Amino acid sequence: MSATWSTGASGAAASQASKVRFRRALALLLMTVALPGSAQIAAGNKRVGRIAMRVFFVAVVFTVLLLGLALTSEARIVTLFTKTWFLGLLRFGLIGYALGWAYLIIDAWRIANPMGLAQRQRLTMTVLNGVLCLSLTGTLLYASQFFAVQRDFIKTVFVSHMVTSAEHGRYNVLLLGGDAGPRRVGIRPDSITVASIDQDTGKTILFGLPRNLADVPFPPGTVMHKQFPHGFNCTQECYLNAVNTWATDHASLFPGVSDPGILATTQAVEQITGLPINYYVLIDLGGFQQLVDALGGITIDVHQRLPIGGVGGPISGYINPGRQRLNGFQTLWYSRSRAWSDDYSRMARQKCVMDAMLKQLSPRTVITKFGAIANAGKQIISTSIPSSQLGVFVNLALKARQLPVTTVSFVPPKIDTGNPNWTLIRSMVTTAIDRSEGAGPPTHHAKHKSNGSTTQTYAANDSSNLAGSC
Repeated sequence: MSATWSTGASGAAASQASKVRFRRALALLLMTVALPGSAQIAAGNKRVGRIAMRVFFVAVVFTVLLLGLALTSEARIVTLFTKTWFLGLLRFGLIGYALGWAYLIIDAWRIANPMGLAQRQRLTMTVLNGVLCLSLTGTLLYASQFFAVQRDFIKTVFVSHMVTSAEHGRYNVLLLGGDAGPRRVGIRPDSITVASIDQDTGKTILFGLPRNLADVPFPPGTVMHKQFPHGFNCTQECYLNAVNTWATDHASLFPGVSDPGILATTQAVEQITGLPINYYVLIDLGGFQQLVDALGGITIDVHQRLPIGGVGGPISGYINPGRQRLNGFQTLWYSRSRAWSDDYSRMARQKCVMDAMLKQLSPRTVITKFGAIANAGKQIISTSIPSSQLGVFVNLALKARQLPVTTVSFVPPKIDTGNPNWTLIRSMVTTAIDRSEGAGPPTHHAKHKSNGSTTQTYAANDSSNLAGSC
């Protein structure tokens, strides 16, 4: 009986000791998750533990500072995340932290002496250790990939190093929608808009230039002015949108110029409007739908039934009236459809798309869908904005989202696109800027006639509040 009692007591003690070791193993693992390095300090490895805890506290302080900056200044935090050096720092910092955390979790498992645990307890600890190691480090490595994609996007798209200053307190950015169809050679910019942005307030005026402006002038002394001193009057379809193609086809006349078509188009727009262009942004309309799909679509108030297709091809469907969320394919055709309308109606709809993207492209949307946006953007966006200026324009865009956007378009009946009055166009530009800056009488835009039709279709071409006209 004594032997039996002794055996039972020994078994109970062993069972109790096993439970204690299991609880200790769990505690060490949870300590490593909650406070990395604390398990090592508890086990006597103070050097490793102290290094880990210092790194942890630095990471906590850094995160708190970022959160504080995000809560107090959205513009500054967004600007910070446009810096490639900062994105690189975050990426490698997260990779290093992930690997260090994985080491500490595995080391805590080692310290717990898994071979001294019962088989079921050992299996439980092994699974728990593996799940925590993969989930925690995997999350950090995924975040590091996000910053790698953003950094690569900025370095791929914003490659220019030429920085220009605001002129008379305004940045003027040429926005081009390039139509590179399968039957066309090169990209022909069929959407041409100048965004004139107040450098302090972000208040924006969109100046719309019809693609079919004839006899467009060029600044004296330029290559194009020497070729066409009396305006762009080549042999066939010599409109504003053809300047890019002509200059590209005659690249030998522009030695040392990487993109003669963009240069010539920019010079023409400068001469037409009297505005010095700081930068350009070219978006290939053929890939535009990828960008909209990456955003999850945009909400548009469609005022009239619009055909999908037509003008050289069959009509394959329709976009029906009503406020709705359009996907990329629908948004593209909303922007370019003209089978039942004209170029000036299309210009108005394109401005509505610009306004919708400006208002609906929030920092949260960019962050949550950045991978898809970046992949689409690298394929379809070309720009002369340098990465060092990206923060400036992100800040201006954030300000512009809160303000009404003004539009002025050089379209009939005010401007005859076949015989434009360049003096009148420049006067319209000056008047719009003066009013925007409070130096002129307030604007009272009305829905105007275009090709004999008075409808809301054209209102977005000439409006002091683009959102209200869309």
